Amino acid sequence: MDITPMITSIVTVLGYFLPLILLITVAKSAWFKGWLGERLISFTLQLLLDRKQYHLINNVTLPTDDGSTQIDHILVSRFGIFVIETKNMKGWIFGSANQKQWTQKIFRHTSRFQNPLHQNYKHTRTLANCLGLADDNLFSVVVFVGEATFKTSMPDNVTYGRGLVRYIRSKTDALLSDQEVAVAVANIQAGRLKPSLHTNREHVRHVEAIKRQKSDAKHCPACGNDMVLRTAKKGAHAGTAFWGCSTFPKCRKRIKQAA
Repeated sequence: MDITPMITSIVTVLGYFLPLILLITVAKSAWFKGWLGERLISFTLQLLLDRKQYHLINNVTLPTDDGSTQIDHILVSRFGIFVIETKNMKGWIFGSANQKQWTQKIFRHTSRFQNPLHQNYKHTRTLANCLGLADDNLFSVVVFVGEATFKTSMPDNVTYGRGLVRYIRSKTDALLSDQEVAVAVANIQAGRLKPSLHTNREHVRHVEAIKRQKSDAKHCPACGNDMVLRTAKKGAHAGTAFWGCSTFPKCRKRIKQAA
């Protein structure tokens, strides 16, 4: 029996569905969600802000002493320089300015992620050093896009979508002259690593190395802060080592040290 027609039909069907399957896979990836979130914020800023006053630079990778740091968006204006971190997430978001880790809850699934304000602090400090500007000339902003809902009170510089524009427009005091704005834009363009696949790959390797180092650290299962190795000084367990939350006595969670 000649099975050539059957094989041809199967190949034809796969030819239709494989691109669709690939597209769905890419659309669900963390990379695509991050890329889409950044594109949405870039479009919003360009649409709603005066381009003559606000100069937008996207996806800036700056060299650091230990590798590199990547900034989603930098907005340079007379009213300050806004360093913007974009998060495309869904679900309930719990966190505060001082917590090292925030919590994302989607139905019964709970996960933790780095406090984006702490993440953006490194971006802001690196940029301030690069430009030789005082800290009060720069504003760190975190913007969530997608279907995220804050379930705890957030600082003014943590916001949703168009709330970013409202926050930027709330800064009305002139901090930089027109010449200083032009110099800042030129220095950012000159100091950034060349946008390329190689730059992105090297930065991803650097981030993965940092994640591996952090994975070895212990975090409090109750509040997400660091655990500290301590020794019981009294009671039945005196002299016994244990892991205690670094925020004690606010959090009294403890874990036995593995033998």
